[in-house]
Amino acid sequence: MSFQNPTKDEIKQLLDESKTIAVVGLSDKPHRTSYQVSKAMQEAGFKIIPVNPSIQESLGEKSYNSLKDVKEQIDIINVFRRSEYLPEVAQEASQIDAKAFWAQQGVIHEDAYEELKDENMLIIMDMCIKVAHAIYQ
Repeated sequence: MSFQNPTKDEIKQLLDESKTIAVVGLSDKPHRTSYQVSKAMQEAGFKIIPVNPSIQESLGEKSYNSLKDVKEQIDIINVFRRSEYLPEVAQEASQIDAKAFWAQQGVIHEDAYEELKDENMLIIMDMCIKVAHAIYQ
C-alpha cells in the first residue's frame, strides 16, 4: 500500500485551521462511537454537520443525506463507515472543496486514496480525530 498519513505537523495545522467537520455516518445514538467522538469535537469548538440519510438530526444539528447536500463550507470530512464504503465516500468527497478527508481508526482503503490523491486535500485514514486532537492541542 502506498498510502501514508500526513505528518504530525500537517495534522496539527489542519486541526488548528479547521472549524467545520462533516461527519459521514454520524449516529444519533449516544452509545455509538461516531456520536461520542463527534460530541467531543463539538465540545472542543468544532461545528459538526451530520451526514446520514437514516437520521433527521444528531447533536442538535440537522442531518444531510449526502455531502453534496451540505451548503456551508466543510473543512474536514470525517468518515464513520466501514472500509468497503470508503471509495464511494471518497468519490463524493472529491466533488467537495474540503481541506481533508479523514477516515476513523480501523478504516482504510487504497482505492479511496487513489480517488483523492490528486485532489487538494489531506488524506488521513486509520486514525481517530478525537485522539489526534487531544495529542496535538
